Amino acid sequence: MVDRPQERPGQGGAAGLQSRTRGPERDAGLAPPDVPNTGAHLRQSFYAEHFGFHDHPFTLMPDPSMILWSRAYRRAFSVLEYGVISGSPITLLTGGIGCGKTTLLRELLTRLDETVTVALVSNAQGGRGELLQWVLNALGLGFDPAAGYVALFQTLRDFLVAEYAAGRRTLLIFDEAQNLSIESLEELRMLTNVNYGKDVVVQLVLTGQPELRDLVRSPRLEQLAQRIAVSYDLTPLDAPTTADFIRHRLTAAGGTGAEFDEGALAMIHRVSKGVPRLINQFCDISLLYAWTADQRQVGETLLAQVLEDNIFFAAQGLKEAAKELGASPDASDTSPSERNPA
Repeated sequence: MVDRPQERPGQGGAAGLQSRTRGPERDAGLAPPDVPNTGAHLRQSFYAEHFGFHDHPFTLMPDPSMILWSRAYRRAFSVLEYGVISGSPITLLTGGIGCGKTTLLRELLTRLDETVTVALVSNAQGGRGELLQWVLNALGLGFDPAAGYVALFQTLRDFLVAEYAAGRRTLLIFDEAQNLSIESLEELRMLTNVNYGKDVVVQLVLTGQPELRDLVRSPRLEQLAQRIAVSYDLTPLDAPTTADFIRHRLTAAGGTGAEFDEGALAMIHRVSKGVPRLINQFCDISLLYAWTADQRQVGETLLAQVLEDNIFFAAQGLKEAAKELGASPDASDTSPSERNPA
């Protein structure tokens, strides 16, 4: 697959139009918010002026504008976008907790045009028929909870066909799909039977933690696996990409990119194990500490203080990492930053 350009995708042209989002996905952090995130403004005000930031560099909320388009992220996004544009019945995106799946999904939404109706189904669970209720609810469709499976399926099918007749296809995104049972995943496969020939009426995007890939490979889900046209597995960042990730977010927020020295960058990778969400948390707290100490650059000593104070909650179970603070980065401990599409 050809690597995408370094520039941020989704700027200008028809591909940058906002898709039709329905149901509760707006409340799930996937659809762009309608109001400013005042909480982020309050947080950044603590150290923003001290470092010259015009934005919060390490927000924990998914922010596509802050994506570092590393090779792995470009490939992962290309797989997502290609799956939707090519009419893939099912696209699969997996990755560890905090590796950036939701951020990429939000970026995908900014790339879809008005011909795609999108609904997010998050943390769905239950037996036969209940999954259909989750889907209908995500699409904002009313239904009788006491109705049987056939009636619910007909309601959904009628909606999908009506959308297709109006020139729109429906994209159902199932987040945290590793929580679905084998029976529910097979039920999802049945939804793609609504498609007929070259007529793409409905498409599925399944996202979840790595165990989702193992679940899909079950012999009982062979038919589902055969309908997954493209997939990608996001892994934690390696040490060089972690450093690039931090510098990128600093400069994007108006900083110099040198607010963390080289030793600090290496330590952040060791403690966070290259998980983007943990990198953001550690960096955010460290900048706060630097501001209170009137320091313009974060070094290993300050990071050690953050860990010793147990304010970085995610690292409280990583006591061994704190004991190794003075050690040089261990190349064998770095995580792969890329994995080829499966």
